[in-house]
Amino acid sequence: MKLLLTTLLVLFNLTTFAQSNEFAGDYNRTLNTTENDMFDYKLTLNQDGTFLFHYYSKIKNGIPTEVNKYGKGRWTAKDNVITFSSNKQEDFDEKYTLDFNTSKARFVTKNPRDKSDRIIKTKLTFVESEIPWMQRLDVFKI
Repeated sequence: MKLLLTTLLVLFNLTTFAQSNEFAGDYNRTLNTTENDMFDYKLTLNQDGTFLFHYYSKIKNGIPTEVNKYGKGRWTAKDNVITFSSNKQEDFDEKYTLDFNTSKARFVTKNPRDKSDRIIKTKLTFVESEIPWMQRLDVFKI
């Protein structure tokens, strides 16, 4: 009985770990405007459940013209929804100021049963966030 329970526990942990591998990786999105303004979003989901986020903007007529914002914390996945959280004591300082608490993103990829020639890029779509410019943002897996 103990062997059966141990085997089931090991299998459960392996499947949980395997699912996080699917989500882990680097995501990026760069937007350029006709006025040569640039917005760059970089998100790294690490396999240990931590994440790093960097936002860079260069707006020709902006004050200031260049802006860098950073965020970090932890992420968890359930089904195809990634939930982000940040600990106020550990994840915030002068550099890391973005608060990802209550942020959620949907993981979108081509269904393995879809045998068509459609190309669907693997991406995260932010569906909830208290950061206004993050809502409805797509970042694509590199």
